[in-house]
This record gives sequence, C-alpha cells and structure tokens, in this order.
Amino acid sequence: MATAQVQPNVPSQARPWNPDFKHTDRERWICIYPAYLNSKKTLKEGRRIPKAKAIENPAATEIRDVCASAGFTLGVENKVYPRELDPRDIKFKGRVRVMLKNEDGTPALANFPNRMSVLMYIADMIPKLKTRQQTQSSGPAQVQQQQQQSKGQKKKSRK
Repeated sequence: MATAQVQPNVPSQARPWNPDFKHTDRERWICIYPAYLNSKKTLKEGRRIPKAKAIENPAATEIRDVCASAGFTLGVENKVYPRELDPRDIKFKGRVRVMLKNEDGTPALANFPNRMSVLMYIADMIPKLKTRQQTQSSGPAQVQQQQQQSKGQKKKSRK
C-alpha cells in the first residue's frame, strides 16, 4: 500500500481561515467526502459527479488509497459530511484533504488541473481496488455455497 506524502510544515489540524494562506497550506487543499462519489445519494444529498460515474458506498479509506497511489499529498480527517442523516454511523466518517495546487498556483499533478478531474479519477479507480473486487466476486459464490449447504442438511424434528 502506498503511503501518503505529508509535508513536515503542514499542521495536522486545520487552522482558522486566513486569506494569506498559500495553496500548499492544508486549509487550501480540497476536501473530498465519500458522499461526493456515492451513487446512492442524490445531488441534493451531496453527490457531485454524474450518477453513471458514481460508485456505491465509497469509504474514506478507499479515497485515501486511490489518492496516495496517484501521488497526491493528502491528509485524512475524522469528519462527517454535514448532510449525513446519521452522523454517528461509522461508515460515513472520514474526509480526505488533497493538495491540488503548488505554492505558485500551478496544478500539483499535471493530470489533475481541477477538483472535478480528481473526483472523476477517484470514481474510476475505486472499483479497481482489490478490496472492491474481492467483495464483489466472493458475494455470489458465498450465497451459492450457503444454499448448497442448507439443502444437504436435514431438519431435525422434535418428538
């Protein structure tokens, strides 16, 4: 697994906003919540990409893994998207901050000039993760095995 690049002068927690912040300051990085990519959400609930490109229930850890493998400088925060109905639900926790621009305002990675290009890349790559492929392929196989096992067992009757 690729490790996230963390700059030594970047604080771990966000500071109050200041207009003098540079693009390399953590407060100027873009935020990516899992809700932005979730196919089960509507536009009003926070989805930011087309439904055809969206993925089902992405996790902040998956977003982090994809961004780290692309070479982004990133940070993970334990935050909840404000529009979530149940903020205590652990599967919705997490926010990934990604440094999109260098100090002079040029894109940090040439392939990703704006926020939408990053979101579309993440949506394309999450289904290709090994964890996603294993859960999709093992799902139907496990159901078939359970059905076969239940057919082979005889029910005991009480006397």
